[in-house]
Amino acid sequence: MAKRGLGKGLGALFGEDVVEEVKQEKSESVEKRSAAKKNVEKQGAEGTSAVGKAALEKPEEQKELTLKISKIEPNREQPRKDFDEEQLHQLADSVKKYGVLQPLLVQKKGSMFEIIAGERRWRAAKLAGLKEVPVVIREYSPQQAMEIALIENVQRADLNPIEEALAYQRLMQEFDLKQEEIAERVSKNRTTITNSMRLLNLIPEVQTMLTEGRITSGHARALLGLEDANMQLELAKRIEATRMSVRETEKAVKLLANGKRERKPKTEDEALELIFKDLENRMKTVMGTKVNISRKDRTKGKIEIEYYSESELERIVELIESIR
Repeated sequence: MAKRGLGKGLGALFGEDVVEEVKQEKSESVEKRSAAKKNVEKQGAEGTSAVGKAALEKPEEQKELTLKISKIEPNREQPRKDFDEEQLHQLADSVKKYGVLQPLLVQKKGSMFEIIAGERRWRAAKLAGLKEVPVVIREYSPQQAMEIALIENVQRADLNPIEEALAYQRLMQEFDLKQEEIAERVSKNRTTITNSMRLLNLIPEVQTMLTEGRITSGHARALLGLEDANMQLELAKRIEATRMSVRETEKAVKLLANGKRERKPKTEDEALELIFKDLENRMKTVMGTKVNISRKDRTKGKIEIEYYSESELERIVELIESIR
């Protein structure tokens, strides 16, 4: 269900013509590609979204063109910042053999063309030594460009959890979108968006560990139960070192959280207990019998002195009287 939702979302933003074009390019041979494009362009009037209709009003921007790689630059506001070098080289090998099958989506920016979707393909094409790449030129508002880049990356699971959370946060802060609106655009439920953004409450060191894949999103969500930064970091390191499961992490968080709340009063009780034990022992030495100090609080209590015969009681009384 999620894939269909995302596909629909991309169709609404890119225009159904581009989506259909990409589908046909993947299934047909290179020789039939030109014929497939013409057929798709004839069906362009079927686009129904506001963005799709706006694009259809300018048919010259619908067509796939070829641009020099040197004339294309990445979008600085692209949500994805981390690109796996090994995966890029694998894609570059594929590009060398088959070329760039899916055109980049770009928009004019001064004398250059800015990438809206397809930066990974652009990077792979550069690694492969290509001089030109296929593109589709469109014009979008900053919000539309951000949404398209986010949807494409989320659909392909290209964003790490922190990049995804930051992208959602930006849509809320800069474009005043609510979580429900974001969820609708990326075909996820609102709870997923909320849980994603909660990861930004982790301390920076733990966020980095999550970004680098040293802990999982499940571990990270469990760590949110620790408000103490040092505890959060120490447990994150222990998770990495011992390969703790998410369930084990949740149990550890509960123990640490409860221990932190109880530690201070427990330490104080133990200290007072030692003080009163010392006083009892000193009084036992003086009295020569068992002495018990019962305290109500720090300033009030009672002293019990035991005796086992009349003569011992008289001795204790005489001892107390001698203090005067």
